Amino acid sequence: MAPADGTPGPVGVHGAGDGRDGEGVQPPAAVPAAPAVDAHHHLWDPADPGQDWLAAPEHTAIDRTFTADDLREAAAGGVDGRALGATVVVQSVCTLAESRALLATAAADPLLAGVVGWVDLTGDVVGQLDQLRSGPGGELLVGVRHLVQGEADPSWVLRDDVQRGLRGLAGHGLAFDLLVRQPQRAAGVEGARRAAEHGLVTVLDHAGKPDVRPGAPSGALDAWCDEVRALAGVEGSVCKVSGVVSEVGDAGRDDDAVRRVLDVLLDAFGPQRLAFGSDWPVCLLTSSWRGWADLVAEHAEQLAPAERDALFGETAHRAYRLPTRATSTT
Repeated sequence: MAPADGTPGPVGVHGAGDGRDGEGVQPPAAVPAAPAVDAHHHLWDPADPGQDWLAAPEHTAIDRTFTADDLREAAAGGVDGRALGATVVVQSVCTLAESRALLATAAADPLLAGVVGWVDLTGDVVGQLDQLRSGPGGELLVGVRHLVQGEADPSWVLRDDVQRGLRGLAGHGLAFDLLVRQPQRAAGVEGARRAAEHGLVTVLDHAGKPDVRPGAPSGALDAWCDEVRALAGVEGSVCKVSGVVSEVGDAGRDDDAVRRVLDVLLDAFGPQRLAFGSDWPVCLLTSSWRGWADLVAEHAEQLAPAERDALFGETAHRAYRLPTRATSTT
């Protein structure tokens, strides 16, 4: 039921009991877990400029409009016994127009606590940020992402103009979402290290996209481990536990490889620098919001309550400096 003021409450709770312990005995009420944050999801309409990538045959399952209400339905069970209380919506195309639209959508929906948008990091970063922040929802801009994985130059993030742009983000208190695959990982680590000298918080998307398919090239996961551990050594860096199985395709996933990835992330970053994210609706290519959430929650059973609080919410709050409204939907 929504609160009396009409504000939508947290979305669902999966796995919560009725609090009873034996016939006619009511134990002391447990302190409810803090609402979860989904630190990485998207919203889109295939008709919007730049979304033509959705028309590829392998993307048929996600080639439709996805709204915040669709996310509410997908996440109705919550994660780790926590209702979904806040999300961070992330850009999917490199246009200011999409970023403005996402900010306006977030302004009208309290579930969307922050927006990771896009600006041209090689251009007038300050001017572009001013444009975004002056429009509806501008105060909800919490980070910037560029599709580095799509750049032909694997060292793109090390270019002088890009590094200058990253310093501009740091000066405005914004995080940088680093989206890389294997060819860009090494440069991404070095780029994050250089930018950290200026106070930039780098958030690694999708754990750097390790290859967790059965029969993946020998040594690929070992190289990923080394690069992820190197990034974990960069001051202020954070990693999203998201997207690990989103792109395995018809090959499916190697569950042993997935478990190894999660173990390495916990060891390298620790729960205090890991943030759960669904990568919805991209995750629908191979799983579901619930499927990925349950997998992460099961792996997190080994953690102490405070560590799970970090993984499922507090890290995202800190890394993105989420506005107060992120915790006001209880």
